[in-house]
Amino acid sequence: QVQLVESGGGLVQTGGSLRLSCAASGIIFSSSTMAWYRQAPGKQRELVARITSDGRRNYADSTKGRFTSSRDNAKNTVYLQMNSLEPEDTAVYYCNAVVITFAGEHDYWGQGTQVTVSS
Repeated sequence: QVQLVESGGGLVQTGGSLRLSCAASGIIFSSSTMAWYRQAPGKQRELVARITSDGRRNYADSTKGRFTSSRDNAKNTVYLQMNSLEPEDTAVYYCNAVVITFAGEHDYWGQGTQVTVSS
């Protein structure tokens, strides 16, 4: 059974920082592409950051220079360090794993963690 469990969300003031964690189980983490998405009220879910199995990263334009994604394969955990937070970053943040098997590509999602940035 695949599980992605996010933690680290909360309430922070503008300019503050938070570090999200996503602990994965039930997948071969080291060979999975991991990503963070977010969804604000009334908006579509959007990609925030992605890190591939070999460490390549890409970010949404709105988060470049402020957010950093990293992974620890020994702990089966992916992180999102968020600095210089803005009210526009307020959303539910979801961890995503893309796993490729002989049967095809599979997407898995965590339950989400709320991030609220107050002005």
